[in-house]
Amino acid sequence: MATGSEAAKPAEAAVLEWNKQDNKRMLHAVYRVGDLDRTIKYYTECFGMKLLRKRDVPDEKYTNAFLGFGPEDTNFALELTYNYGVDKYDIGEGFGHFGIASDDVYKFAEDIKSKGGKITREPGPVKGGSTVIAFAQDPDGYRFALIQRATREPLCQVMLRVGDLERSIKFYEKALGMKLLFKKDVPEYKHTIAKLGYDKEDKTTALELIYNYGVTEYSKGNAYVQVAIGTNDVYKSAEAVDLVTKELGGNILRQPGPLPGINTKITSFVDPDGWKVVLVDHADFLKELQ
Repeated sequence: MATGSEAAKPAEAAVLEWNKQDNKRMLHAVYRVGDLDRTIKYYTECFGMKLLRKRDVPDEKYTNAFLGFGPEDTNFALELTYNYGVDKYDIGEGFGHFGIASDDVYKFAEDIKSKGGKITREPGPVKGGSTVIAFAQDPDGYRFALIQRATREPLCQVMLRVGDLERSIKFYEKALGMKLLFKKDVPEYKHTIAKLGYDKEDKTTALELIYNYGVTEYSKGNAYVQVAIGTNDVYKSAEAVDLVTKELGGNILRQPGPLPGINTKITSFVDPDGWKVVLVDHADFLKELQ
């Protein structure tokens, strides 16, 4: 007769297999800013983003704005949060940057500067490679990598630093069904890069993870909040995440269920490094957009 743990193994395998087949999609990144109108102006004028929607929640004393390069039902977006009366945040050391793809980074950087934006690294090839990049910085200090390449999704990546790259890759593959798109050791910079996502790099927003040799922990500050990912079933997704956190670390923060007031079903958790992810029901998310 099978023991309880042996009997559970096929059920656990079924949950993880469902998770691989789930039609997940990166929806948006959430972070805090000190002056919402200033940031909206900067992103629309300097980066060429569109203001997709805005909502004020006076009962909880905050305002959200969603910006991006295409509609939220098909494209990744940035969700900015302004908390009433708070004009400054600590970005910390763990958050790296957002990525914007462009077919001409030299022109893009010049346009940003001509409109009063700040370029912190002038355009040019990456060290030891041919890809042309530049770096811009917004008024709150968030960094944006400008990357020369053709892509369907201009908001092409979110970069976070992690303390154990192999553990993080395994976590995102098993807990969120992501695929490893790219991995490269860069000894001249003393770090290793991995990119994970749900499609090829030229078709999706990737999660870029960087491991700096010998660094296992980072301060996270209070500015960057989370990434939101759409799923067909938050309850099954939460089961998979729970299984993986028991193996690799991290924990569920919010059990799956509807949010009060809007009834969108979500679940949230942190990965082994403490980075927060929210899983959002696809169908409910689309209703929110209507």
